[in-house]
Amino acid sequence: MRLVIARCSVDYAGRLSAHLPLATRLLLLKGDGSVLVHSDSLSYKPLNWMSPPCTLTVLEPDDDERETGVSEIWKVMHVKTADLLVISVHEILHDSVHELGIDPGLQKDGAESELQRLVAEQLEEVLGAGHRLIRREYPTAIGPVDILATDAQGHTVAIEIKRRGDIDGVEQLTRYLELLGRDPLLAPVTGIFAAQEIKPQARTLATDRGIRCLTLDYDALRGLDDPHLRLF
Repeated sequence: MRLVIARCSVDYAGRLSAHLPLATRLLLLKGDGSVLVHSDSLSYKPLNWMSPPCTLTVLEPDDDERETGVSEIWKVMHVKTADLLVISVHEILHDSVHELGIDPGLQKDGAESELQRLVAEQLEEVLGAGHRLIRREYPTAIGPVDILATDAQGHTVAIEIKRRGDIDGVEQLTRYLELLGRDPLLAPVTGIFAAQEIKPQARTLATDRGIRCLTLDYDALRGLDDPHLRLF
């Protein structure tokens, strides 16, 4: 990524036209070919930009442009639409290139795998005394059950974990329960549908099928929820 801080004016020509008067701005030239123009405001949002695929050409200014203080002109053209972003650079205050490497992507808090791990490690605290873990990702012919456990009476419990619980999740758990219930070593098998948020329709369907619903508190599972700091 190339970072340039420059005094510049910016013009955009395409389906819409726009003009940014002369000011000091941050210009980002990213590895994917995109060019973004930022100010010291508007948070993450650029003032103007050109998305890839596009080409960047640096040109010398003509005599008239040079007289107004322009030192170089960047023309960024979109390959498919021919939209044009023209940056008239008057002065470059900073210019650096940084190799960022391959980004691993956003890892969301409360991902299902993380919720599964936390629940498995705290079965008794989450589900009640006497629950014991059999296995995470218990294999079946139609896919793995998130958690298979036993309750205080030794009965098998299948637990499906979602970030947001909807009807599809209940249907998925129902299929697991039907399949697991055919195994004489596991039957009878009850189900628990656990999620950070369970939609009303999913809760109604689960209750109708004898499946227990459980709302998960991600902060509490991580030990970050201090009841002494609550107002209520």
